[in-house]
Amino acid sequence: METQIKIVGIILMLLALLHSVFPRYFNWVTELRDVSLVNRQMMYVHTFFIALTLGLMSCLCLTSAHDLVATKLGNRIAFGLGIFWTARLVIQFFGYSADLWRGKRMESAVHIVFSILWLYMSVVFFMIYFNH
Repeated sequence: METQIKIVGIILMLLALLHSVFPRYFNWVTELRDVSLVNRQMMYVHTFFIALTLGLMSCLCLTSAHDLVATKLGNRIAFGLGIFWTARLVIQFFGYSADLWRGKRMESAVHIVFSILWLYMSVVFFMIYFNH
């Protein structure tokens, strides 16, 4: 199980780093031009904090995999992370319109890949909690 936690840690670090390209990839300078200053800045700030949270989760998984599996506190943290990633999986289907990906090859592939990632992380963390 510790190996799966470390795999999750690597995935989380990649996701954290991926957030650094969002402003350019999604063309926020142009797309957010007509949005109020507070909403525009919230996009940047919240994206930074999501990336930071993912990076910290990554560090936890990479440096404390044994503790997550073997300790009561680690199991409780794993349970919380299982809830987090399950909520993210639900949002993947109900928080975003299917119009964003349905019928589009690349977007559908991204939707499927990330759905599998969220499911994988949910299962790993819940397995830790429910197996101990």
